[in-house]
Amino acid sequence: MDGNTLFGVILITVCVTAAFYALFYARLSGKDIAEKRKAQFKAHKAKGERDRSADLNKRRQQIAESIRDMESTAKKRNAKSLDNMIEQAGLDFSKQQFLIGSGVAGLAVGALVYFINGNPIIALAGAFAGAFGLPRWVISFLAKRRMKKFLEEFPGAVDVIIRGVKAGLPIGQCLDIIAAEAAEPVRSEFRRIIESQSIGLSVGEAVDRLPERVPLAETSFFAIVINLQQRSGGNLSEALGNLSRVLRDRKKMRLKIIAMSSEAKASAMIIGALPFIVSGLVYITAPDYIRLLFVTTTGQIVLGVCAFWMSVGVAVMKKLVNFDF
Repeated sequence: MDGNTLFGVILITVCVTAAFYALFYARLSGKDIAEKRKAQFKAHKAKGERDRSADLNKRRQQIAESIRDMESTAKKRNAKSLDNMIEQAGLDFSKQQFLIGSGVAGLAVGALVYFINGNPIIALAGAFAGAFGLPRWVISFLAKRRMKKFLEEFPGAVDVIIRGVKAGLPIGQCLDIIAAEAAEPVRSEFRRIIESQSIGLSVGEAVDRLPERVPLAETSFFAIVINLQQRSGGNLSEALGNLSRVLRDRKKMRLKIIAMSSEAKASAMIIGALPFIVSGLVYITAPDYIRLLFVTTTGQIVLGVCAFWMSVGVAVMKKLVNFDF
């Protein structure tokens, strides 16, 4: 065999081997199987991500619907009735008893004004203020004081639920602990939640009534968290932990705003008290000089106009120094 023939045989052998290697090496070495498994794994992973994304979108939609339902419910309860105002103040009066007391207060104030002034028109105005203004102002004052006490104790009650849930206790038992051991008015409000459950309401439905009795943003947040967990599931302790941090941050912000606005409030109080202080000093030093404002028709008209503009100024100053948060 000459050299050209040998070279041709070697060249053909190399070509055939290379072709065989290119065609069958992946199958023989298992690389083809690995590539197929890798492709299947990627397809399965992509499908799982699509499923998780669909579940997440579905959950977000459920949460959005739940929030819309709760917001619509909250709007319906915005209209305050007299019974709700009495309940928020923590009083045991019925509506009829409140109306009777308002009438008695109106008669007492009217009689007092008539005894001091002797003018039946002014006495009638005093009776009107005593019957419709004074009782509602008292209820509003008592309700605000009760809401303030509730805000002081509410974050601690939420922490009790968080620790109980982390320890494995059901939320109903955590509510029982708060209803038995918390300070007022948190204890009485959670006792009403327990009583609502005893008549067949679920935890979410019972808690959803709390913002009706305690119309605060904090109680609305609490009701939303509990209802979302009841409807959509999730880690309740984590959600309530976030809520607890929000409540404490809001409390810090509230105290900071009170501290920063205290100077403006003091200035407003001094400005509002100056006319009464000056009038009292003038009455002490020269009673005949200022008595004309009370015994003459012109003086009474001046006093009425001054009282009106004084009320407007006080309302404006109150709006400037009070903040909603």
